[in-house]
Amino acid sequence: MESKVTVARRTFVARLAAAIGLAGVTSAVSETALAQTPAPQRWQPTHHPEDDWYNQTTGIHRFVFDSISPDGLSAAMGFATTFLEASKNGYGIKDADSAIIVIVRNRSTRFGYNDAMWAKYGKQFSEQLNNFVDPKTKEVPTVNIHATTDGTMDKLIKRGARIAVCEVATHGVASSLARSLSGDADAIFKELSANLVPSARLVPAGIVAVNRAQEHGYALYAGG
Repeated sequence: MESKVTVARRTFVARLAAAIGLAGVTSAVSETALAQTPAPQRWQPTHHPEDDWYNQTTGIHRFVFDSISPDGLSAAMGFATTFLEASKNGYGIKDADSAIIVIVRNRSTRFGYNDAMWAKYGKQFSEQLNNFVDPKTKEVPTVNIHATTDGTMDKLIKRGARIAVCEVATHGVASSLARSLSGDADAIFKELSANLVPSARLVPAGIVAVNRAQEHGYALYAGG
């Protein structure tokens, strides 16, 4: 007849073996469940056909320059020029290897329109911009001072820069012109849209272009 000590020892060993076996089963089940759980997917932006133009470039370095005011646009274009020059001088990179987009929105939008629009609406544009004048002549501009021949925007465009013009702001400009001139806002909007500076396109909103450009790999300069 077994002693109480022997029985107790046998019971302890049996329980220990059962516990070890259960732990092994639990571990195996956990590892199987983990293996079957799909790994979390890395977030990727959704690309829309309307945004294909962001990729229509041979540039290996992408940079978008945002602007919302006349002074902000001047600064943005100055930095864009510096970027191209430093890339060329410091890295031997050709202009074609840099993808540059300049966004004109809010109060800088009017500089997305060509000389014909400034000749026609320059007085109203100036008034809308708190009596903006040409810094050189101190007169109300009758041309787009940035995009006219040898203007900073003109030079950037010739070096491959593209201009994104805010559609929302263009509607606002057209409505303001219509009130000032007793005109038709829709007709003026169509006129402005058909008279953008070279290498420009109307985008649904400048702020949307800021977002989409970054989602397509462009670094952002946020100007004033």
